[in-house]
Amino acid sequence: MQGYVWKFGNDIDTDAIIPARYLTTSDPDELAKHLMEDADENFPTKVKAGDIIVALKNFGCGSSREHAPIAIKAGGVACVIAHSFARIFYRNAINIGLPILESPEAAEKIEEGHEVKINLAAGTIKNLSTGEVYQAAPFPPFMQIIMDKGGLIGYVKWRLESE
Repeated sequence: MQGYVWKFGNDIDTDAIIPARYLTTSDPDELAKHLMEDADENFPTKVKAGDIIVALKNFGCGSSREHAPIAIKAGGVACVIAHSFARIFYRNAINIGLPILESPEAAEKIEEGHEVKINLAAGTIKNLSTGEVYQAAPFPPFMQIIMDKGGLIGYVKWRLESE
C-alpha cells in the first residue's frame, strides 16, 4: 500500500479518534464523517482513501470501543503506523482488518505530507519523500490471514466455507 501521511502525537485516545457523542450509531460510514475531528476538526474532509496515519506513543488509548478502528478503516485510512498502540486498540484493529504497524523509528521520522509505501508481509515502511526505510515487526502468518480476510469475521467465514 502507498499513501500520504497525516501525523498525530502521543496518547491519541479513542475519544479523539471518534468522539463519544457520535457513538449512537455503529454505521461505519457515519462514524467516518467524524474521524479524528476532536484532534483536527477538518480531518474528515481532508483525509483521502489510501492515506496513512502516523502517530507517536500509545495510539488508541482510552476506552476499549471498537468504533475507533472501524471509523479509521471506514474513513479510507489504509494503515496506522505508531511508536506504540494501546493493547485493546491493537487487537480491535486486527479483529476488524485495519492494518497497523509498530515502528518507533518510522513514527518519529515520518512527517505529515510525506508519501510512504508499506509492505505489510515484510513489515517494511519506505518513506518515498526521504528515501529512508524503516522496519516494523510483521504480523505472524495467522494474523496476516485474518487481515487478508478483512478481519476476524471474514476469517471465520472463510474457515467455515473451506471446511
